Amino acid sequence: MAIFFMIMATPHPKQPYASASPTPQDKGRACKYTGQSVRALPIRVITVGKKRSEGVRLLVDEYKTKLKPYCCFEDSLVRSNPRNAQDARAQVEDEEAAMMKLIGSDDWVVVLDERGRDVDSEQMAELLGDAGNSGASRISFCIGGAYGHGREVRKRANVTIRLSSMVLNHQIALVVLMEQLYRAWTILKGQNYHH
Repeated sequence: MAIFFMIMATPHPKQPYASASPTPQDKGRACKYTGQSVRALPIRVITVGKKRSEGVRLLVDEYKTKLKPYCCFEDSLVRSNPRNAQDARAQVEDEEAAMMKLIGSDDWVVVLDERGRDVDSEQMAELLGDAGNSGASRISFCIGGAYGHGREVRKRANVTIRLSSMVLNHQIALVVLMEQLYRAWTILKGQNYHH
């Protein structure tokens, strides 16, 4: 499964701040929300996959603890291929149906996908700030299964991003996402974790 951090090349109407990939001039720039009051929406990460390894569980728990001072955090695991379908399309549809049940009508949805847009850490912080200003009640990050996301989840996305141009399995993607969420909050608060 390929999971990446990029806002789609053609900006989606729900993506008000969508722009081209960061330019060299953008590198090292300050986040537009640093030092400002940002509404801390609860965050839910919905991951399609199987039982997590002990190492991943420990890292997820560590970042849950680190995120507590900044926001409420919920981690939801959707079972991959719940009906043991042989057809990849049927598998994605089953996973999508389970994921869509967890996404609220007023959630601000971020889909992690290989066709998403690259964002740097400051842009991730701005994504959290923008979501806080959107009127949504929660941010839901969606990490798909081995065959990615279905059409409905993609359509529901407010923004589509990618974590890397390399393919990451769902467990690694979850750990990378959680570290970036923590980093984003330290950027928003003007703390020294991010250089």
